[in-house]
Amino acid sequence: MSGEQQLTGPDLTLGVPSRELADGGTLLGHAEGEAVLVVRRGAELFAIGATCTHYGGPLAEGLVVGETVRCPWHHACFSLRTGEAVRTPALNPVASWSVEERDGRLFVTGKRAATKAGASTERRPVESGGPRSVVIVGAGAAGNAAAEELRRQGYAGPITLIDGDDGAPYDRPNLSKDYLAGNAPEDWIPLHPRSFYADLRIELVLGRRVTAVDTAARRVTLDDGSVRDYGALLLATGAEPVRLPLGGAGGPPIRYLRTLADSRAIIAAAGNAKHAVVIGASFIGLEVAASLRARGVEVHVVAPEARPLERVLGAEFGDFIRALHEEHGVVFHLSQTASAIDAAGVTLGSGERLAADLVVAGVGVRPNVALAEAAGLALDRGVVVDQYLETSAPGVYAAGDIARYPDPRTGERIRVEHWVVAERHGQAAARNMLKGADGGQRERFVDVPFFWSQHYDVPINYVGHAERWDAIDVDGRVADRNCVVSYRLAGRTLAVATIYRDRESLEAELVMEHDAFQLPEGATQRVAGGTRG
Repeated sequence: MSGEQQLTGPDLTLGVPSRELADGGTLLGHAEGEAVLVVRRGAELFAIGATCTHYGGPLAEGLVVGETVRCPWHHACFSLRTGEAVRTPALNPVASWSVEERDGRLFVTGKRAATKAGASTERRPVESGGPRSVVIVGAGAAGNAAAEELRRQGYAGPITLIDGDDGAPYDRPNLSKDYLAGNAPEDWIPLHPRSFYADLRIELVLGRRVTAVDTAARRVTLDDGSVRDYGALLLATGAEPVRLPLGGAGGPPIRYLRTLADSRAIIAAAGNAKHAVVIGASFIGLEVAASLRARGVEVHVVAPEARPLERVLGAEFGDFIRALHEEHGVVFHLSQTASAIDAAGVTLGSGERLAADLVVAGVGVRPNVALAEAAGLALDRGVVVDQYLETSAPGVYAAGDIARYPDPRTGERIRVEHWVVAERHGQAAARNMLKGADGGQRERFVDVPFFWSQHYDVPINYVGHAERWDAIDVDGRVADRNCVVSYRLAGRTLAVATIYRDRESLEAELVMEHDAFQLPEGATQRVAGGTRG
């Protein structure tokens, strides 16, 4: 997980010749024992910390866009001017350094005062008060990012963040990757210490569920009978794993992976397990398989499809994924389903029996829309939102796994179950809550979806969204673990998957940002269609 870099390049406090940094160029060096990236943009020089605060990616290998730099690993974005984390998945800033040019040399002269997470040196405080209060239901990716963004934007009103998980907010992607594999300690999992929320005056209400939303009275009711009034509400209730109607015959319980408690339970069970069966060749299922192999557990994967991940990545990528896992000892049982689990193990539909003292299912998730449905919000395989992420009820927004929003590149409504998308939803919804309340011009959500998946030492980055395609172009060779795979429909590139081609992934994202479908102004400002619960 950690990408902490060794110090390389010149000591920038001693100066380097100005000619070594052309306009638009970057220079990696160090100052006072820390890696520093210097960038020239026209007549201006910028210097910031060179290590991404998300998972430690090398910003010097990233992409400079305007006055920002994007991390090559997971597409976080930082301000060159202040070091602020302006786009997730990074939440914390990098250091900002003073840099000057004299006598034909560039010098980094010292570190500037730190910009704290949850604060901004770039954005003006909200001129009026915004909504009288903000309640956020769900402290996952979207909810946490929204709360932080409200404070970054200068909102001073009450913020309440409610979640039934008493451990939230935490880094959910790591639960199936390094943490489950035993490569990341648990103290890396929380997104922030509890003091962070206290310092920002964000009220955390954990271990409690919202049971009802009254959109007319602008009030939510919790399972303990208490109520919270709101001026603006964000529903970020996430999704739940699809549960299988199996087990109960004296065999191992079926375990699912969604929460920190789930990951802890699988780790505990793996400590005594010799034979694991993973039901489902989804991203989660395969990441669990890789993590269990890292712990020395024998793993069999059972799935109904002929190739793992073919529906998302195509046939060639699917064959590569299978071969990669087989290299690490995973045994696949494809075009198969599990029909029973008992003390002897897992029985497949074909009659084959697999020994199992640990069973994990990763067969998809369902969005948690019951609360929205009971509140009468428009639904369509998720909560229907407009281009500003507002639902059919004024002042109520939805973000993350539950939100079905208009895709600016196709004009279709989509629902995306990715951590980074949820975080950016939360940030956009927060900004629109403030602008909507104050009569300002709200922002369309136009960010390009991005996710990453880790299989042993092979990272897969995916940018864009392609539910279907009529052509796949491959630059390089998937089998060589060095490729750019483009998914096209009617001549347009809808998505790009890469292995060890991080720069190309960033460049593809930038192209897609400029390839948004031009909806007529106001065409999706009102939520239409769908059904009401």
